[in-house]
Amino acid sequence: MLSKTKFLLPVLAGALALQSCNKGNNDEFYTTADGLSYKIYEQNDKGEYENRGEVSATDTSGARLDQVVTMHMSYRTAEDSVLFDSREQKQPIMIPVMEPTFKGSLEDALTMLRAGDSGVFKINADSLFSKTFNQPRPPFIKEGSHLTFYLKAEKIQSKEAAIADQQKMFEEQMVAQQARSAEQMKVDDAKIQEYIKANNLKNVQKTDAGVYYVVTEAGKGPKAKAGDNVSVHYKLSFLDGKQLESSYDNPMNGGQPFTFPLGQGQVIPGWDDGIAQLNEGSKAILLVPSPLAYGEQARGEQMPANSILRFDVELVDIKN
Repeated sequence: MLSKTKFLLPVLAGALALQSCNKGNNDEFYTTADGLSYKIYEQNDKGEYENRGEVSATDTSGARLDQVVTMHMSYRTAEDSVLFDSREQKQPIMIPVMEPTFKGSLEDALTMLRAGDSGVFKINADSLFSKTFNQPRPPFIKEGSHLTFYLKAEKIQSKEAAIADQQKMFEEQMVAQQARSAEQMKVDDAKIQEYIKANNLKNVQKTDAGVYYVVTEAGKGPKAKAGDNVSVHYKLSFLDGKQLESSYDNPMNGGQPFTFPLGQGQVIPGWDDGIAQLNEGSKAILLVPSPLAYGEQARGEQMPANSILRFDVELVDIKN
């Protein structure tokens, strides 16, 4: 749902380019009585952006309290280093209009925008971090400096309309993500089959979901059911042999097996699927295609997006 928290500070890269025309004073900043420096652009009949000029303090045509602004946002330090750009996320963000946290705040900037407007706002960094972000100002941002916000208001709506739009957007994203996953499964499946052949793996089986597994030592115990707590030792590696981690020598758990409830979504889908195929006491190799692992989500420099994973596992214990 729509967040009621203040504006967060993700660290991303990118830039927001505002269209402009050659009209005079197009780059002129104005300042409100509360100290907010701004320039706001509106589109003319030719689709070009023109500086709206000074906005009257009595102008109520912008976003109002409790409405939601759907926008693209970018902000930079006074040295022009980009801290955040929503366009890098491939989608706009939704921000509810709230009471100003200080004079000349970002909330004040939102109320000056109409749907379709683009705006550039300079906001005091000290006040922004202490009163809006509710966190200390990072040391790389100079005391007394400002952040420059580049905003492009696409929609201004009631909360109810924004929530409906957000739900529709989530559904569209889910459909698109499922389509990408289906294509990635084909790519990963071919790579896994090549790996199986190159490493001469025998007695390879494949689950309906798409996990390949090889039982290297058959256990004599039962298979786990959904909801059972299972304890599993594992070694995680890429198909190129690079090992990422191992439960056997993990200081965080004292070398003990990893325990989790099976089939409850607390591990990657490939584990819920693969471990369910094994009898207690079994040792096996699980080859997990990326959509059943971490998918498009990179996990730091060590694990890029769409990584196929190999797990050498031992199902140590099952408890109902």
